Amino acid sequence: MKKADIGIIGLAVMGQNLALNIQDHGYRVAAYNRTDARTDAFLDGPAAGSNIIGCYSMAELAAALPRPRIVLLMVKAGRAVDDTINLLLPHLDDGDIIVDGGNSHFQDTRRRVAELARKNLLFVGCGISGGEEGARRGPSLMPGGNISAWPRIRPVLEAIAARVDDAPCCRWVGPHGAGHFVKMVHNGIEYGDLQLIGETYHLLRFGLGMDTDRLAELFHRWNEGPLNSYLIEITGHILGARDTDGQPLIDAILDTAGQKGTGRWTAIEALQMGTPLTAINEAVFARSLSARRDERLLAAQTLGNTARSPAAPETESVAAVHNALYAAKIISYAQGFMLLRDAARAFDWELDLCGLSLIWRGGCIIRSIFLNDIAAAFKADPRLENLILAPFFAEQLRTAESGWRRAVIQGISLGIPLPAMSSSLAFFDGYRCANLPANLLQAQRDYFGAHTYERIDQPRGRFFHTDWSDLTPVREDSHD
Repeated sequence: MKKADIGIIGLAVMGQNLALNIQDHGYRVAAYNRTDARTDAFLDGPAAGSNIIGCYSMAELAAALPRPRIVLLMVKAGRAVDDTINLLLPHLDDGDIIVDGGNSHFQDTRRRVAELARKNLLFVGCGISGGEEGARRGPSLMPGGNISAWPRIRPVLEAIAARVDDAPCCRWVGPHGAGHFVKMVHNGIEYGDLQLIGETYHLLRFGLGMDTDRLAELFHRWNEGPLNSYLIEITGHILGARDTDGQPLIDAILDTAGQKGTGRWTAIEALQMGTPLTAINEAVFARSLSARRDERLLAAQTLGNTARSPAAPETESVAAVHNALYAAKIISYAQGFMLLRDAARAFDWELDLCGLSLIWRGGCIIRSIFLNDIAAAFKADPRLENLILAPFFAEQLRTAESGWRRAVIQGISLGIPLPAMSSSLAFFDGYRCANLPANLLQAQRDYFGAHTYERIDQPRGRFFHTDWSDLTPVREDSHD
């Protein structure tokens, strides 16, 4: 029997769709799932009539592959990945390649790259974005790990990836856990994008009183301009959808958001690196707050909302909200790329930020026309510290600023929570502020904890401590 080109372990929807995608591009797949029933269902269903080889053991899968073998793991992140690797190891030979296509934590990938290298095996952590449809028709792929595996896996990954301007949305990211780190940040940016769109919907619907039909039309129109993106596009479709009773389907959906952890991981890494990822952090916290629905309902009864009634949806107000969404989106992406730059320094990675922008233009959830502008900014200045310093984005923020402020003020006056939108504005103001009150904070820290401070009239790196009790005047109360 002719050997397969690649093996896949894990036949949930993502694994099945990737197998079909790989086969569509001329590569033969050997597929294995822990439960035989799922393998049979795949072969008799979506893969019926294909040349995909069904395997019913790790040994059978390994035997179906030529050396050096390529095995793609599509199993749940965490312990399941390690368990699967341990079951697979006895059937592999030196130089074989394992690719983890799940949403694994990048530190787990770093560990696996090192552990498997000691066994003469090549490990790659590959971020995959695009969901079920992307996996089937063309995802965005972010492989990283053992670079020796790249020449062998590159033809397959580039073949199945989405394409923009006839270029594959696939690029080798870097060593160790770089691929999964980049995918994690991608997902963090996605959290920010979704939250900002949600806040925009909330302000327009319940602050300005716009109905869902008008909102659907508005988002479709916005999708023809600088906000053009997959998420804006699907938001328009969602707001126009009707339930079986003819009412807007959005109104039948419970307002509690789930999360699988990548956004929280992004926030944690930002805290550890000292990267001010305010918009994405607020997006994570907003999901956590939404999950406390019983508490929110009780608070709504107990505390109420003393804000005034919805304002009229004036053309100027809608335009202001548009500008606020656009400006806050710039900040959210800028913060995500700031974290990527900080990680590159911390882990000694050479991340190509222009290249990452390009591979996110197709297949992935955050694909948008906006990423062309980001790629252009990093192409013009590869050492750019922050996107908002690029001439194009600086001008966009200056143009949108007044509407941004108006929308945030309007949300506050109406009692509409805008945590990501307002924190983005606060970051913008703080980032360009020449004098922050951190001097007072340092004085306070030195006062109660002798933590020292630097002086503006001395070189950086020299620290001083003051005995504040000797300098603090004693107040004498006057008695008439």
